[in-house]
Order: sequence, then C-alpha cells, then structure tokens
Amino acid sequence: MSLKTLTMGGLLCAALALPAAAEVKVGMITTLSGGGASLGIDTRDGFMLAIEQSGRTDIEVVIEDDQRKPDVAVQLADKMIQSEKVDLLTGIVWSNLAMAVVPSATAQGKFYLSTNAAPAQLAGRGCNARYFSVSYQNDNLHEGAGAYATQAGFKNTFILAPNYPAGQDSLTGFKRFYEGDLAGEVYTKLGQTDYAAEIAQIRASGADSVFFFLPGGMGISFLKQYADSGVDLPLVGPAFSFDQGILQAVGDAALGVKNSSTWSKDLDNAANAAFVEAFQAKYDRLPSIYAAQGYDTANLMLSALDKAEISDEAGFGAALKAAEFDSVRGEFSFAANNHPIQNVYVREVIKEGDIYTNKIVATAMEDRANAYVDDCKM
Repeated sequence: MSLKTLTMGGLLCAALALPAAAEVKVGMITTLSGGGASLGIDTRDGFMLAIEQSGRTDIEVVIEDDQRKPDVAVQLADKMIQSEKVDLLTGIVWSNLAMAVVPSATAQGKFYLSTNAAPAQLAGRGCNARYFSVSYQNDNLHEGAGAYATQAGFKNTFILAPNYPAGQDSLTGFKRFYEGDLAGEVYTKLGQTDYAAEIAQIRASGADSVFFFLPGGMGISFLKQYADSGVDLPLVGPAFSFDQGILQAVGDAALGVKNSSTWSKDLDNAANAAFVEAFQAKYDRLPSIYAAQGYDTANLMLSALDKAEISDEAGFGAALKAAEFDSVRGEFSFAANNHPIQNVYVREVIKEGDIYTNKIVATAMEDRANAYVDDCKM
C-alpha cells in the first residue's frame, strides 16, 4: 500500500492507494501545515503505521490538512461526509476544531474516534455514543501535573495556557489536584510566539514554580525565551509541551523538566516496544504521544472491525467500547462516557546520545477516568 498526495482547492490531501475498492472509508482531518504541523504529521504517521501493519486492503484513509482553522475543518468534514461518503472520522489535534466538527459529525450518524482533542464539553453533557476519545480527556495530563506539583511540595505555582478549550481544560485540570496557592493565572493567545510579558509577570509574582501548557511551536518559543530570561523556577508541564519535536528544537533548556503523560517510549509492555521500534524504523525518528495515540486509535478501530460491520452501529459501537486491542499504554478500557481509564505518569526530560527525550520517573495517578463521567447521560 502507498500514499498518494493530491491538491484540491489549495489543500493538501493524501489517500491510501488501494488495489480494489475499499469497504471501509476513514476520513482523517489533521494539521499538516503551519506551527502545529508536527503534531498532525505524527498523528497521521502513527495511524497509518497501524493500518499498514494490519495488512488489510479493504480500508481507505482520506487525509486532509485543516490548517489549524475551524472553518477549514468544518468544510473538510462536510465534504468527507457528503461527497467522500466516509464511514468514520478521526485525526483532529486541536479542541476548538473538534468542537466545530464532532457534534455535527455524530449528529449525521458518523463515528468519531479522537486521536487527541478531548474537550470537557464532549465528555460531559455533550457526550455521544458515536464519539470515542482514544487519547484521554483534556484535563487528565494536567490533573497529573497538579498532583505531581503537590507531591513535589510546590506551594505557589504560576500557571498559564492558551485561551481555547484545551487551554481552559488544562488549568481546570491542574487546579483540581493542586493543593497550593496560585501566584498567577494567565491565558495567552492561541498561536502566540512572544512571551516576554508573561515571563515578566512570572518574575514579579513570587512564584516558587511554573506550570504551563503550550503545545507545538508555542512551547518551543516559551521554553527558549524562559531559558534566556534568567528566571530559575522549576517548570512543570504536560507531555504536549515536551514531545519529541519540541525537545529537539529546544535542546538543553528542557533538560530535567518534569512533565505528565499517559504514554512514554519507555513504558514496559510488548506492544509499546514493538511500536517504538517499528515507528523509528519506518520514519527515522522517535514517536511522540501524538503518534502513539494515532497508532492506538487505528488499532482500536481495527479490533472493532474484526467483530462488526461499521454499518452495524450498535455492534460496532459495542466492539469499540470493549477495547480489545493491545494498547501501547498497557491496560486500556473506556469509562462510561467513552473516554479512557489509564495511568498518568511523570516523565523527566533527558538526553540519550544526541537525542532529547523523556523517561518515566513516577506515577502521578493510577486508573484515572475523568471528572465528567457523571454528567454524561447516553
């Protein structure tokens, strides 16, 4: 099987070239250009690795670039559902795009499997039997960071995140399990690259530590500017601010920083070891959490397709809910609102040879579901 790349209406597209007509058609909308491109590329590559490993020739994956723009994502979803006739959607990285796409897609009878974005609105009263978050619930990694900050003895943490649904969930999640005071709480602009004002606020705040959630290029900019500022307070963040792409761009400034994650390349289980080896062999780089989640999402889908036709909504939904696949995270199951129950780990940024990466140093939370299960009435 191979990927063919097309240009349609100025948008990059890719489709899995198949020798015969596919029986299952998957629409992947993800970010393949701009400052968040590395996140979408890893999502795509992890997902497609699992499809390739399955050996199945009856699955077609149509991949398009949302450019990190909600209106583009909506247009792509409409085209995929109405013109492409996809059976299932996946791939969105950003929560504001998920909020623009998922409710409409599920209302039109399509399953949506989230490889990343999992806003609180879709976990609680906005939950849906056709919507499964395979990644986490947005608050989870930040809850783990809050629990770690408490365990580390931090008493006056300054917290900041971008002002969009995942950023709001991040600070909510951190505060849920952090028992100290807040030296400051700031929402930045999504896509912001200059953090001089925020770093000045941190310097003047009397904080003893900093928690930040700034994924993709935002995290690179912040970490470099923070390192150059002379502010010497411990940093804590989620894995999104310390993924493989960010670490290589930031370098030594990230060494020793603790971050929370539901996955790490050194998780000790056979599925993860095989995934890390296969991903590195195929793409010549270490996988990130986005790649791991994409890989798990594809394997969950494949496990469900082995049990039920996707046209059998009840049967396919039940097969997804059973989650009978070998997750790279080890034990994996869904809570009542179709979000994972899983551990949240503490990782430390290290250097292995010339490569910056992470290693697990503690477990922040065991078998964590999410705060919104009771609000979901499916």
